[in-house]
Amino acid sequence: MFLKNFVKTHFTREKKLRLSIKNIFGFYPGNIFLYKLALRHKSASLDKINGFKINNERLEYLGDAILGAVVAEYLFKRFPYENEGFLTEMRSKIVSRSSLNKLSHKLGLSKLIVSSDTKNGHGKSAAGDAFEAFVGALYIDKGYEFSKKVIINHIVTVHYDIDNLIHADINYKSKMIEWSQKEKHSLRFDLVEEIKQKHEKQYVVEVVVDEKAITKAKDFSIKGAEKLAAEKAWTKLGLAPL
Repeated sequence: MFLKNFVKTHFTREKKLRLSIKNIFGFYPGNIFLYKLALRHKSASLDKINGFKINNERLEYLGDAILGAVVAEYLFKRFPYENEGFLTEMRSKIVSRSSLNKLSHKLGLSKLIVSSDTKNGHGKSAAGDAFEAFVGALYIDKGYEFSKKVIINHIVTVHYDIDNLIHADINYKSKMIEWSQKEKHSLRFDLVEEIKQKHEKQYVVEVVVDEKAITKAKDFSIKGAEKLAAEKAWTKLGLAPL
């Protein structure tokens, strides 16, 4: 009886997850276990394998890169006459942590997160992290071209008002500088790494507050990496939402 109930519950949950993914993103997943992993918060990590905790952090890393590349290409084609600074600013607005957190809640993806923390929503950035991890799972499961279609057709063009984003101005780097000056904290944005990938280069910037490293972020420009790192630092330090 126990085995029967376990199997029934297991497959019922998988069926519900498959249907949820279909309803939200418009496709049925192939390898459902990838998506289950994408929704497993680090607080609910499974036992270690070869020293690694099993949660969504590695998929989040991959999804961050895929999402950034897809959005960059979309904006490059959408705005053929705009300069690099404009494109970087627009991409930062779309893939920013606050933007992805709001998107994940709007889609209902945040409700599917498996976490040991059931009271405060798994942490301030868990929703956005899960979305990036989901993109990583999608990429492994379906490939880049399929992932690009899903991101553009079911996310960017549906849930973002690109014209309004052009005029939206949330510069977390400026806000961090204002905060540090007001509260008498030292603040630096250090370029700590340059990652070369064929014909492209990504820059890793670290936010340092009072000589303590707070967050890191990478982007295809130093300016973009600074803005993303500043936003992560703003969230991690628990400063007021913008």
